[in-house]
Amino acid sequence: MAQAFFRHGIAMAAAAVLLVGCGGVQPSAVSQPAGSAIDADRGDRIGGGGTTAGGTTIWDAFRVGDQEQTVSVNKYLWAASLEVLNFLPVQSVDPFTGVIITDYGTPPGSGRAYRATILIDDPALDARSLNVSLQTRNGPASAPAVRAVENAILSRARQLRIADDAL
Repeated sequence: MAQAFFRHGIAMAAAAVLLVGCGGVQPSAVSQPAGSAIDADRGDRIGGGGTTAGGTTIWDAFRVGDQEQTVSVNKYLWAASLEVLNFLPVQSVDPFTGVIITDYGTPPGSGRAYRATILIDDPALDARSLNVSLQTRNGPASAPAVRAVENAILSRARQLRIADDAL
C-alpha cells in the first residue's frame, strides 16, 4: 500500500512539473479570482508567464474582448456608396468591416435589375479602397457598368470630402 501511494505521489509530482513547464496555471493565479486587485495591480493574466513563442497561452482562447479586429472604413466612401446606390434595397451593412450588401433593384431610367456588394477596406479616399461587385439576374454585370458605379461613388465621396472641409 505504501508503495502504491509512493508511485501515485511521484506521478502527481511529474504531472505538476509538466504542467508548469508547459505554461500551466501558476499557483498565485489559482488562489486569486480573475480580475482581483492583485491581478489588476500586476497586470498579469490568468495563466501568468506561460507564454509560447508567439506570446500567447492556451488561456487566451477563452478571453473576451480585444480579440476582434476591425478595418478602418473611409466615411466618405461609405456615405457615397449608400447615396449612389440608394435605389437598391439594403440587405446587410457592417460599418466595422466595410461591407454593404444590397438586394435587387432597378435604377431610374433602366429596365435591368442589379444587386451590389461593396467592400471598403481602407481608410484612404482612394480607388484602391473601394471594391464593387454588380450582378444582374442573368449573371455578373458588364465591366463598364461596374466602372461607372465605382466612378460615381468616388466622385460623390470627393464632393462629400470637399463639403466637409468647407465647414
